[in-house]
Amino acid sequence: MQNQACVFQSEVPNIALLGSGGGQRAMVGLLGSLVQLDKAGLLDCILYLSGVSGSTWCMASLYQEPNWSTKLETVKDQIIKRLTGPKVSWGDAFAKLKKYYYEKEIFSLTDVWAVMAVTEYVKEIDKFTLTDQWNQLSKDPFPIYTAIDKHCKEEKEKGGDTEDPWFEISPHEAGYSLTGAFVGTSSFGSQFHNGSKKKPQPETDMLYLQALCGSALADRDEIFKFLWEKIKDFFKDLTPLIESDTFEEMRKDPKAPPAYKCYQVLTDLVDVNLAVLNGKDYFALEQSIRKTLKELSGSKSHLIFQAGKTNLATKFDVKKFTEGVCKDLSRLFSSESFDLVLSICICMAQWIWGRHYNFLHKMTDETVPSTLLKSEKRDYEDAGLLLNSPYFSVLREERDIDLIISLDFSGGDPFKTVKETHKLCEELNIPFPEVNVPSEKAKKPKDFYVFKGKNAPTVIHIPLFNVVNCGDNIEAWRSNYGTFQGSYSAEMITDLMDVAGKNISNNREKLLEQIQAVTEQKRQLMTI
Repeated sequence: MQNQACVFQSEVPNIALLGSGGGQRAMVGLLGSLVQLDKAGLLDCILYLSGVSGSTWCMASLYQEPNWSTKLETVKDQIIKRLTGPKVSWGDAFAKLKKYYYEKEIFSLTDVWAVMAVTEYVKEIDKFTLTDQWNQLSKDPFPIYTAIDKHCKEEKEKGGDTEDPWFEISPHEAGYSLTGAFVGTSSFGSQFHNGSKKKPQPETDMLYLQALCGSALADRDEIFKFLWEKIKDFFKDLTPLIESDTFEEMRKDPKAPPAYKCYQVLTDLVDVNLAVLNGKDYFALEQSIRKTLKELSGSKSHLIFQAGKTNLATKFDVKKFTEGVCKDLSRLFSSESFDLVLSICICMAQWIWGRHYNFLHKMTDETVPSTLLKSEKRDYEDAGLLLNSPYFSVLREERDIDLIISLDFSGGDPFKTVKETHKLCEELNIPFPEVNVPSEKAKKPKDFYVFKGKNAPTVIHIPLFNVVNCGDNIEAWRSNYGTFQGSYSAEMITDLMDVAGKNISNNREKLLEQIQAVTEQKRQLMTI
């Protein structure tokens, strides 16, 4: 009996479901797709659930509930109720940001994005960690959250050696998908030297993880402007703290610079950055900053304020100006709240995202690219900046995937992800089927594509908006559900879930046919 059970188990195909990036469109689209997979009786066939960007937001919500796949209708209703409910309060958001700043050695814009942007969409502060879920996965697909190594991506873009930028984080491990270099998830972010942990850091919580995986909702200029606007709004809510800081500082030292003036300089600095981004005149603001800093420092202001008009017409000059102002302010005033907002402005100037200690630092391992071993820190970012679907997380050889179901929620060409994956797999000698789709199909895609190849996993590719579920209104649907826009209304969520769900319900028999085909193929291989 034991041998028969082993044979039966070995014949079960390994099936991975992929959710692409696409902000809240991907979050809601994935939820609608999963609900229909459940109704079709196919959800329990899925071994791995892997996501990029907005799809990871859906995953994070699902895995809060142990064995969510056995009660998805109830979990779905809870998620929708939250998404259409009130936003996270300013007090809770600020408390969370302070917690990130004071508990972590490395603070970056990913922390800021988590609190100021991700909470706008997911409407909660998820304090759980992936390892909290480790013992709750008995009946659910194994979750894989994906990002990329920014430094590897930049080296690749410069024409350097093809390295492994693909980074994945699961309840078990975090590391480089193709290189095979991993660390326990609870230790991701801790300081290492030659494989030994030197200094532990708190495990990444799910809110931060959603920001790490989902931060590329628009191009850099749009995000830059969005964050400066958010920071400006954030400052407006700091008034009670500014008054408190002023009173406390005067009590300690009557000669200390007034806190409200230091905060005013930061407010003006934010406005300078926004003025430059919007092509508006910034000269009066610049003069106000110079004057105030001169008064506060007793004419001992340093850096860029000495003589001549500063030219802020380029991003480099704005960066230099912002860093200079922050450096002067750091010498003049300090409080818990002020140091935090000052650090945010410095991160904006230096554009630091997803910085963590490198767990491979100073190791000696010839199987790992040398550049991964040298730096003490690495920066990680949204995988959608390189490839908007998490194919490489499931193409690890040891995962032995037979069937990939790709749900594409991208805002542009719905075939870009699968085409680019094929091209990259050819370069890396990774088995992947040929992908032949006429270019004109990008504007009017169908709802179901199958790609097959010898000794390669079968790939089912499902574009979100297509001629079957949208008719001739594909562009209207794409326009209504932009990647970088305000939170969707309850009606928008319902409509999008319905459209995404049709891609599954309309193709149940086709899905079942492909699952049966790979099952039979695996059975035949076992008899050879």
